[in-house]
Amino acid sequence: MNLQDILDPQLDASFKGFPQHAAPLRRSDIAAQRWNVLDGDLPLPIALVKRDAVTHNLSWMQRFAAGHGVDMAPHGKTTMSPQLFRSQLDAGAWGLTFATVGQVRAGATAGARRCIIANQVLTAADLQGIQTLQKEFSGLRIAFLVDSLTQLGLIEDWFTLHPQAARFEVLLEIGVPGGRTGCRTHGDALTLAERIFKSAAVRLIGIECYEGGGASGNTEPDSAYANALMERVSAIAFACDAAGWFDTDEVLITAGGSAIFDLVVNQLKPALSRPVRGLLRSGCYVTHDHGFYRRLVNAVNTRLDCVDGLHAAIEVWATVQSCPEPGLAILAVGRRDLSYDLDLPTPLAYAPFDLPGARKVMTAPADWKVTALNDQHAYLRWTDAGSALLNVGDRLALGISHPCTTFDKWRWMPMVDAQYNVVDALVTCF
Repeated sequence: MNLQDILDPQLDASFKGFPQHAAPLRRSDIAAQRWNVLDGDLPLPIALVKRDAVTHNLSWMQRFAAGHGVDMAPHGKTTMSPQLFRSQLDAGAWGLTFATVGQVRAGATAGARRCIIANQVLTAADLQGIQTLQKEFSGLRIAFLVDSLTQLGLIEDWFTLHPQAARFEVLLEIGVPGGRTGCRTHGDALTLAERIFKSAAVRLIGIECYEGGGASGNTEPDSAYANALMERVSAIAFACDAAGWFDTDEVLITAGGSAIFDLVVNQLKPALSRPVRGLLRSGCYVTHDHGFYRRLVNAVNTRLDCVDGLHAAIEVWATVQSCPEPGLAILAVGRRDLSYDLDLPTPLAYAPFDLPGARKVMTAPADWKVTALNDQHAYLRWTDAGSALLNVGDRLALGISHPCTTFDKWRWMPMVDAQYNVVDALVTCF
């Protein structure tokens, strides 16, 4: 896979949402087709990305991080889109974060040279994979998480069998009871940090945590939760620094999901004896959403006194295929096309079926609700008889919750302007 293959790939009718009648096209040729979603130039359903919203979000988050003296290492697994990776790096991101070794390849091919794997790496295939990637991509730096002596032992066993391998850079992960991975106690973290320091296979370059799993959208409990976690991170960082266990010129302290990043950002640069780089790993900010993250980030906006925060950039457009009974419309879109793991999609707007060129878009009535999804169908219901505005053939725009689980359902997405003209495209590498 070369740079053109990943940044400017060829798209064709095998890609869901690509016109069946269109000849294969490079991504860079998409805009010249002058397609418009409302004119019916693309088959529905289609997940699209609004260019202006993405541009705004990239700038907003980069300014936020810089204003707090930290850097961005956004979570690339949210989109797995090389085009968005490039946009994030071009906007000033220090590096990118991923969940797997395989995902790092897409980021490195797109130009990232600093990558964090926010996960435990321990299998022979993955350890060898890191070594291979670092040989293949000159200057590529990869750090991953360690949270147990058992994991460290597996890494050391592999390293013993590969004496020519380079030492791995690792971050000590701090977790919370009932959460996902990460050391649960101060004592366990320090025991592991000391063992890492003494290991010939790895070197400790920083501390990591993830606070997003405890977010509720309510400032008081969220602040208490985030403060308690970050106080633990700082205490462990100070202890490791005092003991001389960091083996790096610059210590990385990293946190920051997409929900309460404002509550951790000011605690990412403890005053250690050597330079510290604070890193926010938020990923969903690049497209945001109309549901779960919108609700949580509204609380962020209130705390920041921000009147123009992140903008939702993803819409999924679908056709009304049946109106089989009063108060019910069936949409030709389902679990194969949009996220449903956190919340069901939100009706945003509709465009009546009309002659091409009408491009009439109206706001969806407040009583429209998607109540269920099948693989290929959505159940749209309403309670107000006056809201029975839909007819078979009309188009509906849905907002989503959780960008991660919408992106992975599409191999490509058109990027549109405010009039739904297709001005670019992105692809995904899931």
